[in-house]
Amino acid sequence: MTAAMERLGDPLRVSGGREDRRRGQAVRGAVRERAAALVGDPELLDDIELMTSEAIANAVLHGSGPIGVTVATDGRRLRVEVRDDGPAAAPAEPGRRRTDHGRGLTVIGALSADWALERSETETRLWFEVEIRPLKSG
Repeated sequence: MTAAMERLGDPLRVSGGREDRRRGQAVRGAVRERAAALVGDPELLDDIELMTSEAIANAVLHGSGPIGVTVATDGRRLRVEVRDDGPAAAPAEPGRRRTDHGRGLTVIGALSADWALERSETETRLWFEVEIRPLKSG
């Protein structure tokens, strides 16, 4: 998160286990609620929720440890950041390939104004930003 961004609420947490689907859904909803305080466009809120879902799914599938999610803004952009404890161990069946996933980063790239996937041995951080238009008052 850049210094100019102000965090909206406390960080959100998901255990990181594949069985924690309900908590992941609750976190997606919380991100949408926080974004709704700044974003008046329901379609943009849908996009933010979808990108959050894809980012969390990426962390569950490829990361390790608990997943932390933060939402921040500088007044012009909204940033959602998803972190985990770094790459998970190699899958048990390396020769088996799944075709029902793998488009999450493409979705995030298409819908966001900016995004990045940053990896180290101890952390993976996926963030995206969207341009926000101020809510109309009155």
